[in-house]
Amino acid sequence: MTHTTDPASGAGRQSKGAHARSDRGAKDERHTKSSETKGGHGKGLHRRKFLGGMAGAAGLAAVGTAGVTFSLLTGGNSNKASAADATGTLTIPDLLEATTSDGTTTYTLTAKTGTGEVLSGVTSTTAGYNGSYLGPTMKWTKGDTVLMNFTNTLGADTSVHFHGAHIPPKMDGGPQNAFADGVTWSPTFEVLDEAKTLWYHPHALGTTAEQVVHGLAGMIIVEDDSDVSAALPSEYGVDDIPIILQCLAVDSAGDIKYEAAGYRSSGVSFPVLVNGTNVDSTTLGFTATKKRTRFRVLNASPADIMTVQRGDGGTLTQIATDQGYLTEPTEVTTIRLVAGARAEFVLDLEDAVTLQAVVTTGWIRGGSGTYDFLTVTPDATDTPAALPSTLNTITRYDTSDFTARTITLGQGTGGTMSINGSVGTTMAGMAMISTTLNAEEVWTITNSTQLEHSFHLHDVPYQVIEINGEAPTGVDLGWFDTFEVVGGGSIKIAMKFTDFTDDTYMYMLHCHLLQHEDEGMMASLMVTDS
Repeated sequence: MTHTTDPASGAGRQSKGAHARSDRGAKDERHTKSSETKGGHGKGLHRRKFLGGMAGAAGLAAVGTAGVTFSLLTGGNSNKASAADATGTLTIPDLLEATTSDGTTTYTLTAKTGTGEVLSGVTSTTAGYNGSYLGPTMKWTKGDTVLMNFTNTLGADTSVHFHGAHIPPKMDGGPQNAFADGVTWSPTFEVLDEAKTLWYHPHALGTTAEQVVHGLAGMIIVEDDSDVSAALPSEYGVDDIPIILQCLAVDSAGDIKYEAAGYRSSGVSFPVLVNGTNVDSTTLGFTATKKRTRFRVLNASPADIMTVQRGDGGTLTQIATDQGYLTEPTEVTTIRLVAGARAEFVLDLEDAVTLQAVVTTGWIRGGSGTYDFLTVTPDATDTPAALPSTLNTITRYDTSDFTARTITLGQGTGGTMSINGSVGTTMAGMAMISTTLNAEEVWTITNSTQLEHSFHLHDVPYQVIEINGEAPTGVDLGWFDTFEVVGGGSIKIAMKFTDFTDDTYMYMLHCHLLQHEDEGMMASLMVTDS
């Protein structure tokens, strides 16, 4: 089978009506990076315009370098899967049953260690929630009061962050909420979010990458009672399908790596997993019993970028970004997800469709190639109604009177990373952003490194105002909490801080390449009454 480093048919073209996000920056002495193969599609016009306008900038010059090979990669992920290899069925994570009493819906989870096969036939030490790897899907409903009972049996401190949720900082699950082995943490809050796809994972200082790569991650589906939600597929596991994509670093003995030395060690391969199943040489199958099927895709990789596309070059109908519905269903050829990002799309099926994941390394080394990960075969006779022509009303911010800030993503010494010059490996060492309730702000996120970053903000969603100096279009006009910042590039984002204040507990802002977060690219955000 042939290994490919560029997206397959149609993947390199700019999605219809969407901004094609640019690839990563150049390499430095710590981080070896890869570029497009010569003659490739170029990942979109915007990228070339940006490079042309920044000629001579060392952090961007190598982005356009042709012919660089993935010289560090081993054979573990050098072959893409083929539809002809289909031998397995897509595993759907369990839907966690909750109990409701006195108006509170309670979810009970235990973080535990276990074993599993990340490489086929090789046993790895893993971790999961209520199981040996990954966690069950939770469904929240807007307006409900939920109570979480998380018990830690890992033998180490952990926390549980509700990624993308708009909840009080005391319940957010950041480093201040870390709890010890044998302890049960029980946050409770009202669900204020509208319909969207979130996820949950650890967020303790210095151990996030280690715990997430071993399997501590799960999806959260937020439901609401809107007419749009009622018109979209919503039967979990039938026509509403979770897809958790991961690219991990694993040695031949099955040891899952999470730090720089482990990624660089010999004999490491970079398998691609879908809902916990290795798809390096297997295309999973799913039989769609409804002609219209909704897919919720999460990139739970520690660092690598995942681009989802159809194997036949056809379009996907994207309906949502990180933070909820787009204004209208949007036809795209690719959906590019940096680490931590999510998206939703629907397929109206007459014939079988194979979905592909194009993996691009986001860190010092990692995965690459195009993988046929799922063949969706229709077995349905229903006739779905037309999709709603309008999904959401998104009023774009007028930022002329917003408070402006610059957030600089940088590198420290000795392999550390920083925000605004501070290495955030301790709470005391972090830079702190202070703001007030109902403040409206516009932030310029500047990447002073030559490295890929994935900028994540806790608490509130943001709108993307500029990407490397250009206005966003298409799906980039949606709501986000996680967005790509290329080496030497910048994004401008706008947000309003609503509902929650605290003078003790803080939210976080950080790079969602988990190793960068653990290396110090994290700052705190304090929202107070005045």
